[in-house]
Amino acid sequence: MKLPITAGLATAAVTITLYPLFEGGAWFWSCMGVILVVAATGTVASRLGARPWVAPAVAPVAVLVYLTAAFTAQEAFLRVIPTRDSLAGLVALLGEGFDDIQRYAAPVPANPGITLLTTSGVALIALVVDVFAVRLRRAALAGLPMLALFTVPAAVLPEPIGWPAFVVAAFGYVGLLVADGRERLKGWGRAVVVRRSGPASGVAPDTERLALSGKRIGVTAIVFAVLVPAILPALSPDPLFGFGVGNGLGGSGGNIGIPDAIAKLGGQLRQDRNATVLSYTSSDDKPHYLRIYALDVFDGAKWTFSPLRGRPEDRVSEGPLPPVPGLGPGVPVKRATMRVTISEDLDRLHFLPLPYPARQVDADGDWRADRGSLMVFSTRDEVAGLDYQVVADEPDPGAGALRSAVTPPESEPFLRLPEGLDPRVNALARRVTAGAATPYEKAVRLQEWFTRKGGFTYSLRASGSGAEALSRFVLRDRTGYCEQFAGAMAAMARMAGIPARVSIGYTGGSKIDGKWTVRTHDAHAWPELYFDGVGWLRFEPTPAGVGGQGTAEVPEYTRPVTPEAEPSAGPSAGQSDDDEDTTGVGGPSRPNPRQLDREPQGAAVAADPGTPTSVKVGLGAAGALVLLLLPAAARLLVRRGRNRRLARPSGGPHAAWAELRDTLIDFGMAGEPGETPRALGRRIGERYALDRRAAESLARVVTAEERLRYAPAPPASGPVPADLHRIRRGLAAHLSRWRRLGAALAPMSTLLRVRAFGEGALDVFDRMENLAPRLNRTRLSRTRLTGARQDGARQDGTRSGGPDGPFRRPATGDDGEPAREPTLTGTRR
Repeated sequence: MKLPITAGLATAAVTITLYPLFEGGAWFWSCMGVILVVAATGTVASRLGARPWVAPAVAPVAVLVYLTAAFTAQEAFLRVIPTRDSLAGLVALLGEGFDDIQRYAAPVPANPGITLLTTSGVALIALVVDVFAVRLRRAALAGLPMLALFTVPAAVLPEPIGWPAFVVAAFGYVGLLVADGRERLKGWGRAVVVRRSGPASGVAPDTERLALSGKRIGVTAIVFAVLVPAILPALSPDPLFGFGVGNGLGGSGGNIGIPDAIAKLGGQLRQDRNATVLSYTSSDDKPHYLRIYALDVFDGAKWTFSPLRGRPEDRVSEGPLPPVPGLGPGVPVKRATMRVTISEDLDRLHFLPLPYPARQVDADGDWRADRGSLMVFSTRDEVAGLDYQVVADEPDPGAGALRSAVTPPESEPFLRLPEGLDPRVNALARRVTAGAATPYEKAVRLQEWFTRKGGFTYSLRASGSGAEALSRFVLRDRTGYCEQFAGAMAAMARMAGIPARVSIGYTGGSKIDGKWTVRTHDAHAWPELYFDGVGWLRFEPTPAGVGGQGTAEVPEYTRPVTPEAEPSAGPSAGQSDDDEDTTGVGGPSRPNPRQLDREPQGAAVAADPGTPTSVKVGLGAAGALVLLLLPAAARLLVRRGRNRRLARPSGGPHAAWAELRDTLIDFGMAGEPGETPRALGRRIGERYALDRRAAESLARVVTAEERLRYAPAPPASGPVPADLHRIRRGLAAHLSRWRRLGAALAPMSTLLRVRAFGEGALDVFDRMENLAPRLNRTRLSRTRLTGARQDGARQDGTRSGGPDGPFRRPATGDDGEPAREPTLTGTRR
């Protein structure tokens, strides 16, 4: 009866790992309630001795009643019994939950829809765990649904799960296994204890010692899983669960809440209230873009950033920030010292808004810089109400340095694009940048096409940043706001061979009362392009001013455009007179979609940077094929080794016999384990009509094995590899083609050896448990010897005065005390 409760506790322990996904704790108590309902239903069913199918049938009804009472009680009968309206309300809430999880990123708000969706998922896991562990008595299999629940935060969050949550979940599973073991041991019977001092008595079996081995194994495994990454630097820089050398994230479990930057940007721009976000003063008295996120991964659905690493030595309090990626020593910079004050009303944010590149930050709290992106973040501190100082060194490259910059070979991650992008967008990017001699000139061409020559308009009604939105934006609508402009230019820059990423933060704002004030509507997204020797530079494709993003500003280094960077008057390679308007040469006219459809597909596919992904898929398929062929290769090696041993008089017959037995197992013809060689040969010969030569070969193998087992001397000659080949060929003639193929690719003899090896590895712990210390064995032996001497003295009592004679000395143990008579404990089955 305790097993259903233990199953519920194990599910609850694993549910704790979901805590980084939500804000607040309402979701947790709702999940605990549904787990309690499932556990109570299972306990009552076990208490009443119901059939195994009763609890799985009744528990879903109880869960439905609970969900109705918790989420749609207003529409339910007596606030508990489900009705048509309450069920419709649950379905509507589930739909809202699905929509919300598409809009939010972790940690998501625990609104009713998301809470209901989470509670329903946990209820399903609890039901499956109860079925496996309690009804089917397969507690080990119950770990599979719990593992599925455990992998949800691991798949959603870019940071590792906190090790305390892992330990709680692991102990929950081990506790379920221990409870299942206790239930099984209780069915063994009653222990019989025999003592010299009294009559035999029956007591309940002591399961404590029998469960000790499992407890030790479970605890040892959990301890090793947590501590080994902490003491092995070889596991850096990504140790298990973020605990150990190289993590350096700090905070509670090393977790950090990162919202969906794109979704939050659109929400800020669409707000009616234009609230103040921050204010700052600058030593140069100029506005500065303040970056929060640098998104360098485009998966076809949205832009995200790579996992961050905040090492202890990269704390901003330790000194200057890490070196600026790609910035050469000879590039001039414009230094500015800024004092930033964040509003108290700012939403939860763990990233500092900073100009790029920041060189030094003075802020209260544990703030750390990611070396690859120079984003500054904290796992426990928030920016709301923070006042900090930052020193920025903005690159001020000349036109010559930018034109001489090339794309470095190590920038492949920033050129990567997902498969499935519209090839017409790729072709359009090549047409816009046609004739540009350097990456810098291509970047200027793209910016000018978006801001002046492409016919784009600014509107907050557009949405989306995925592959379909990209095609719709650049090929048809050409209407959007900074999200679309930044994402489109970054993607097209990658298509043109320029490393690019998307940054999200705020524009420089407006100057009010001597301070630069940044408001909600100053939230902005822009592309950053990489040039070797200069590093990442900001570009501005979004229209500015009254008809665009009000405070957006084109960088100085992109304004002067030389004649060499202007598009040529005549058509370039692959471009006709009809599509000059599409490239922007003829003015701000709309593109002709039909003209874009006539772009040759072959050229676009040839330039598609998705080829490396195809290569990786091919390598993965090849690796999977190698793994599938490993059993066949192992079987072939074993067969060749046995053929070499056939030349030995002593080992040859036994090798031939072992090869025969494995061949019969592979062909599905194996006999009984205790079958003698002669009986096996007789059965094979009678059941399968072998030809004369194959039958003679079988007789030689059987006779040689018999002589090797029972004769005083091994046989002088034995079977040869040709005999085994004839037997295998003769037996294969009685099999179907698919059976022969299966025996060749997945030989059962090899798979059974792998299984036996795994079972032996698991039995090591039990063997270790049975090993007693040498000292205990010695004491036990001495105790038995002393008891034997006592019995001898009693049997020879005539020479010592009889059993009660006055000259008999009591037997003593090693410590001088009278030896205790041994106690016999047995088990009656």
